[in-house]
Amino acid sequence: MAQVPASIVTRNISDLAKDTGNVYESISIISKRANQIAVKVKEELNSKLAEFATTVDNLEEVFENREQIEISKYYERLPKPTNMAIEEFVEGKVYFRQADEEAQTSSAL
Repeated sequence: MAQVPASIVTRNISDLAKDTGNVYESISIISKRANQIAVKVKEELNSKLAEFATTVDNLEEVFENREQIEISKYYERLPKPTNMAIEEFVEGKVYFRQADEEAQTSSAL
């Protein structure tokens, strides 16, 4: 039996809306978390690849670096940031707060 890729797993919308009470708010939170993950992964990749940066302008002198290829392949195999964010949200690992609740709390003080 073939394993189903995480990108095509069917999700129950009511499970996503359980914590916030609103599916659109849940999706907004998930998308913001996915953006945070994507930025972090990109920064990690860029910092690792920066070690291999060359200042050579001549293409003939540029050669394939085995370590650089392995690093790139590793990051290509990582789950997509959206999938990671959904899993974190479903497992309750994402901290979020609502701005309207903060405004009510601060105005009551």
